[in-house]
Amino acid sequence: MRAQPGLPRLAGSVVLVPVKAFSRAKARLAPTLDPYRRAVLARAMAEHVLAAAAPLPVAVVCDDDEVATWAAEHGAMVLPEPGRGLNGAVQTGVRRLAEAGATEVLVVHGDLPLAEGLAKLAGFEGITLVPDRADDGTNVTAVPAYAGFRFSYGAGSFRRHVEEALRLRLQLRVVRDPGLTTDVDVPDDIPATIGFWEGR
Repeated sequence: MRAQPGLPRLAGSVVLVPVKAFSRAKARLAPTLDPYRRAVLARAMAEHVLAAAAPLPVAVVCDDDEVATWAAEHGAMVLPEPGRGLNGAVQTGVRRLAEAGATEVLVVHGDLPLAEGLAKLAGFEGITLVPDRADDGTNVTAVPAYAGFRFSYGAGSFRRHVEEALRLRLQLRVVRDPGLTTDVDVPDDIPATIGFWEGR
């Protein structure tokens, strides 16, 4: 990826959104959507999440030049982390935001079409976790920037992230907000987001 300028000086809470290349996103929706429609949907959901982060500053961690350009056009800071995978990219992104002055990082996945008011999750002294509807994955993870939280996304991540909060001996808050627990991974997720799909 092309070199990016350094981060500005930060303070307080920052939202970090990991975004996969739109052309490779949402492969599990292939039975329902062709590649073009999957890319359009992935981009639209990510744009929605960036808007839902206001008024907090937003950074996008990515491994794709198209995504980096898109993020910059939407006013987000860009953290290019090619070749690290999701966990490595998020881990490094949180560290870089902390080094720039952020005191809290809200890691929010880009496939939450009903997300709104993400700033309401900011300011908790411990760890905030928002699981998916099955209490399996983790849609939002808010952590003190220098806590040393070890991210472990993938199947069963919610349980692992609870265990990580306990390891760090930090207070744990679990939020089950329907607008944040609703993500789109498989075709069966689509009916719950029908309002978002209208006109797409």
